[in-house]
Amino acid sequence: MLGSPIGHSLSPVLHRAGYRAVGLDWTYDAHEVSSGELPAFLTRLDDSWRGLSLTMPLKREALPLAAVVSDVARAAGAANTLVRRDDGTWAADNTDVPGLVAALQERWPSPVERAVILGGGATAASALLALATTGCREFTLAVRDPGRAADTLEVAERLADPVDVRIVGLGDDAAADLVVSTIPADAQTPELLAAYAAVPVVFDVVYDPWPTPLVAANGNRVVVTGLDLLVHQAALQFTMFTGLPAPLREMRDAGRTALA
Repeated sequence: MLGSPIGHSLSPVLHRAGYRAVGLDWTYDAHEVSSGELPAFLTRLDDSWRGLSLTMPLKREALPLAAVVSDVARAAGAANTLVRRDDGTWAADNTDVPGLVAALQERWPSPVERAVILGGGATAASALLALATTGCREFTLAVRDPGRAADTLEVAERLADPVDVRIVGLGDDAAADLVVSTIPADAQTPELLAAYAAVPVVFDVVYDPWPTPLVAANGNRVVVTGLDLLVHQAALQFTMFTGLPAPLREMRDAGRTALA
């Protein structure tokens, strides 16, 4: 697992639990890698490395370093996964997008027609792309600075089927079936909570601290958790790395135990 900061990540817990469950004597560790340091890190790796998980600020920096880029990663403009190819080069992929879909549909199988996404970074872009693949066509991006939404807007513009995207400030009212929060818990102000109190489904990608203010504000709503997303995207990575079906239950249980 590469990124910065990285010490809080649950990914090592999930992947190690998966390896134990299927009897693989593999390792999975967290490495602090800051912006601009990924090329040098990759050159130091030998053939024993099967793959890498990436978090910020490396998701966009990984794309030009890969020999092959999946359609999903290209559409998202970001990769959270690098898999070593037989020739020693890397293939870039994005499991955040299908992981978002799987996590949402596990908790809320009904269609989503209108969504509010809080934040405009790489995870927000993946959320928009994921929801668009399920048929959602109306999006509101709520951001502090409209300039921060540029990358997410580019993702929307690359979609084969057009979507309607509106930019508002954080805490501005917006009618929706679903609110997806990609912002830190400490950015979830009382004004923001009030603005989205009537939205029936909340998907908060944060998993620590939990519950976030957005989730705690109304306990009667359907909630999709950051752990749900983390488990599903990690399960997809697990299969890419090992070629084996992921032991989803064991990975989720390990994550719950670690958070508890």
